[in-house]
Amino acid sequence: MITRTGFLAIVLTTLAAQALLPIAARSADVAAAGKQFVDSLAKHDYAAAVEQYDATMKAALPEAKLREAWQAVQTQAGPFQKQVSARTQKVQGYDVVLVTCQFEKTKLDTKVVFDSKGKVAGLFFLPSQLPAEAFGAPSYAQTNAFRERETQVGTGQWALPATLTLPQGTGPWPAIILVHGSGPQDRDETVGANKPFRDLAWGLGSKGIAVLRYEKRTKAHAIELAGIASQITLKEETVDDALSAVKLLRSTEGINPTRIYILGHSLGGMAAPRIAAADPEIAGLIILAGATRPFEDLVVEQTRYLISLQGQPTPEATAKLAETERLMAQVRKLSAADASSTNLIFGAGAGYWLDLRNYDQVATAKGLKQPMLILQGARDYQVTEPDFDGWRKGIGSRPNVTYKLYPDLNHLFITGAGKSTPSEYETPGHVAEIVVSDIAAWMKK
Repeated sequence: MITRTGFLAIVLTTLAAQALLPIAARSADVAAAGKQFVDSLAKHDYAAAVEQYDATMKAALPEAKLREAWQAVQTQAGPFQKQVSARTQKVQGYDVVLVTCQFEKTKLDTKVVFDSKGKVAGLFFLPSQLPAEAFGAPSYAQTNAFRERETQVGTGQWALPATLTLPQGTGPWPAIILVHGSGPQDRDETVGANKPFRDLAWGLGSKGIAVLRYEKRTKAHAIELAGIASQITLKEETVDDALSAVKLLRSTEGINPTRIYILGHSLGGMAAPRIAAADPEIAGLIILAGATRPFEDLVVEQTRYLISLQGQPTPEATAKLAETERLMAQVRKLSAADASSTNLIFGAGAGYWLDLRNYDQVATAKGLKQPMLILQGARDYQVTEPDFDGWRKGIGSRPNVTYKLYPDLNHLFITGAGKSTPSEYETPGHVAEIVVSDIAAWMKK
């Protein structure tokens, strides 16, 4: 919902500047309209974009905030270079244009949503999606050892399409629910050329563990949520749906209802203790790259890191850092009196930021009785070792809590070397086999 996973979770899976915009467009030429709108952003002609707003967007995303959103994208992805392609979809009566854009460090899909009047009803920046056939199976996935079936998490307005991976046989099987990082994530938590949640599902399914993964609410219901962005907190973004997933598995044939675990990645890892506190019957927690420091601190730290990759900072990069620091300073100044504000800061309302401030994930985890497995990649630049240390220091040494740091793994728990960069996510890879093996061994212990 916000920046990536933690926030881009803070990087590309998150930095979804979730904003709304519009543009006049004929239905027969919606792709051209989407490309034209992106062209306005690339030329920094924000006034032209603002002229295309519908009534809702005029209030939600004035020119200054549109400028901030575009600058925030380039802070993480690098300067815009060119449009690569455009494709269209029809979603719940809306025309959606996905304009693939090449930035200096990576590709992003600029998602422009048009309403029935040809006005833009939504604007999102997402990791560029590759064709399904581009994603191979990890070597440790024994595809004859499990089967998959489609299901649904929750009911009513926020129902979510889901996939349940079941080992072959009758069970009952222990099960893991995968909880996403921030941003509009799909059920595979697709980032560039990688699908870490699918890797985990197939790897663990090969080892006799059922896995449930589902579309995140901010992905499946992006348009509806964009209209109430200032009202969203971590509860609506993540917690409620994870609890619905637990309820689903408890009534699913073949699942052991007493052995249902939560695996949270990035924002999901940070939220995992809150989910378990709401349902003490959850069997245990697996936290992958869960942040323990305030998000506003992570956003600034991450921006500085990305700029440092350029060598000598350019004046533009320095200005972007200053702007990020200004926005995060606004977050730090928020008080309870701001809770009902409709203004968005970095894509989220004051209520979202205040909700995070009032949630101490480490203290919550320390108060839980369930066993926990806490994993961290040392090459992760989005959620880093100080966050991992936060768990160890806050929870302490306990027989049912296990910590492990992997020297060569990045934020997606994929092996690499040297400094991690956003462009690394564009190289196809898979969650390291040792991570899958460690999770399975911990659960079976």
